[in-house]
Amino acid sequence: MAKEAGLAAIAITDHDTIDGIAEAMEAGAQFGIIVVPGVEISTVANGQDIHILGYYTDWKNEQWRKKLQSLLDTRERRNEMIIEKLQQLGIPITMEEVLEEARRQGKDGGTIGRPHIASVLIAKTIVASMQEAFDQFLSTEGAAYANPPRLHPFEAIDWIREAGGTSVIAHPGLYKDDALVEAIIQNGVDGIEVYHSDHTREDEAKYERLAQQHGLIVTGGSDFHGERQGAVFHGPIGNRTVDVGVLQQLNPVWRENA
Repeated sequence: MAKEAGLAAIAITDHDTIDGIAEAMEAGAQFGIIVVPGVEISTVANGQDIHILGYYTDWKNEQWRKKLQSLLDTRERRNEMIIEKLQQLGIPITMEEVLEEARRQGKDGGTIGRPHIASVLIAKTIVASMQEAFDQFLSTEGAAYANPPRLHPFEAIDWIREAGGTSVIAHPGLYKDDALVEAIIQNGVDGIEVYHSDHTREDEAKYERLAQQHGLIVTGGSDFHGERQGAVFHGPIGNRTVDVGVLQQLNPVWRENA
């Protein structure tokens, strides 16, 4: 897909896992695409989900993998809590059904989360769309929302740095909390995702200014999550891009020798 979109490089940033990087590297070599190893770490601050991207971490390091596995374990507990709340609301749904839906979407052994629960609710005609599933049940204000204690964004930045990588605030325009974004910047994040499928042009201009003000790396991407209900979730591969020179800025080895 990256080749068809005319991209020179693509970052693999699955939620809380780096298990797909080796396969992506092999495919990249086959098709002449640079693959940037990454991860999108799920954190919580001020009661809302905040995602921190980590690029060029040492993805072969066993200690790093163990840390990320702890996040997947927390995610699994969260899924169970949400399903339990849905059952208490009288909705007939089981973890087995969610796992089966994830397998159907090609996520067997990968990161499983709220979108897969939403897909089951749609299949059962409990809701008509992904948006309705989140609005009614799965978003922060949803009736079945659950959030066990999780990593803070500041901790995620430290984890990424310890793993030899570069940290970036993902899609800041979705948080509607500029004070929190500013606090994350002050805590030493390396970059900010200015260009994102769900950002408005006004968002992009605002975060471009913020990046310049603080000397942050400007990144961007589609945040492609595949298709949900026959429609691309977030955006299609290649709809938001940055200059290939950003790869050098994201690579800690290059920055140290620049």
